[in-house]
Amino acid sequence: MSLAPFVRIVARGKGRARAMTMAEAQEAMTLILNGEAAPEAIGALLMVMRLRGETPAEIAGFTAALRDHVHGKLPSADLDWPSYAAGRSRGAPLFLLAARLVGQAGYRVAMHGQNAHQSPGGSIREALDIAGPSVTYHALETLSSAAHTLLNLRDSLGLRSCINTVLRMWNPAQAPATVQGVFHPSYRGLQAQAAELLGQRDLSIIKGGGGEFERHPSKAITVFGLRDGAHIQEIAAPILQDTRRLHEAGRSIDLRALWYGTEHDPFAIATVTGTAAVALWTLKAAPTLVDAHHMAKGLWDARHQHESMSA
Repeated sequence: MSLAPFVRIVARGKGRARAMTMAEAQEAMTLILNGEAAPEAIGALLMVMRLRGETPAEIAGFTAALRDHVHGKLPSADLDWPSYAAGRSRGAPLFLLAARLVGQAGYRVAMHGQNAHQSPGGSIREALDIAGPSVTYHALETLSSAAHTLLNLRDSLGLRSCINTVLRMWNPAQAPATVQGVFHPSYRGLQAQAAELLGQRDLSIIKGGGGEFERHPSKAITVFGLRDGAHIQEIAAPILQDTRRLHEAGRSIDLRALWYGTEHDPFAIATVTGTAAVALWTLKAAPTLVDAHHMAKGLWDARHQHESMSA
């Protein structure tokens, strides 16, 4: 079977085109991942969807196909943490230290990702050793070369596609809880609805720095997602009174120096603990965001004591 029937569904023309159902989207993505679709048809399908906007059912169907395609490749984890931001404006990946705090609390964190066009100081893979033993990272190109190829179609098409969203929804370790960062706020609701269709029960989505799951500590943020399968919108209050940008141009932060205390940056530390707090709340390690933040701050203050006990 070719991809042509699915292109016709979405591109017939005004009054005749429609969105794909979840089952249709899953079948279409299965063809693509199996290498059974012509590249021209793939580009046509993705760009038509981009033009009119993807639906939760389409995102869920694409994600279900990707999950089936790589089923069983990763060990189980407690928390899924996708990392697919791109851009030279990002600074140091402070969220790696947030993930380390979550691991320090006894949870296994599975990160996966592909980050293009990052500045040298923003490289995630070069800083993975600071994330700690409870955090694993899996590169997209090793998990699925087919998905990696789809993501890189941006270089040919000149535009991002819904693949960026699908990869955030993926959860290849089948963790019971997941956190997601988005660049465009409108995607928070879309991804929450898609997650519900996929049977996800615990999920937090925020507008994060560069699209990563990394909160700005001086702004109130709205956490979209699911708790026990029910939709939520929870406000996380500001932690600091500081008007600076999350990542200031020309300002570098040494993650190792911050972690080991040879560099002190209250804003960076609040970014770490604030991000960890939302993740811990997603895992139900604390009943409220306020309680989760107190927990994250305690984990930060005790981080070296924890390392001594583990040695």
